[in-house]
Amino acid sequence: MNGSFDFVTTNDKPALIAFSTPAWMDAAKAVLEELGYKVHTAATHSDFLLRFSQAQYQVVLVEELFGANTIEENLTLKAIQDMSVNMRRHATFLLIGDSFQTFIPMEAFKHSVHAVINSSEMFLLKQLVEKAVSDNTVFLQNFRDIQARVMTGGRRN
Repeated sequence: MNGSFDFVTTNDKPALIAFSTPAWMDAAKAVLEELGYKVHTAATHSDFLLRFSQAQYQVVLVEELFGANTIEENLTLKAIQDMSVNMRRHATFLLIGDSFQTFIPMEAFKHSVHAVINSSEMFLLKQLVEKAVSDNTVFLQNFRDIQARVMTGGRRN
């Protein structure tokens, strides 16, 4: 595990980055910090699984070749794809790499993430993260409203 243990408080907006390319990781970390996220990085697939199990990350960025030579070898992406909805629901997942066209919904669906981003558009990462998070929030709003009503016994606030 890289770095020291870092507490996440209820006021934090936690984000997790799983990149093998240092320049991309630095750029993503700077963007997420600028957006107000408390950023953690995973050095390995095991590190990713441990960190993801310890906090409810709001944003997760994964490089298509994180710890792998091909996307099919990316154990972290495979783990995300195999996660139950309850484990994934709280996070917006973005997959970044050379083989995608940015924000193609079917490509994102194919990889079980909310959005794909071509690495050539890293300079737009701030806007792309904001859009992906916003789109995911809008998409899940009805579910969250109903879930809140169930938790309060059906009363509307």
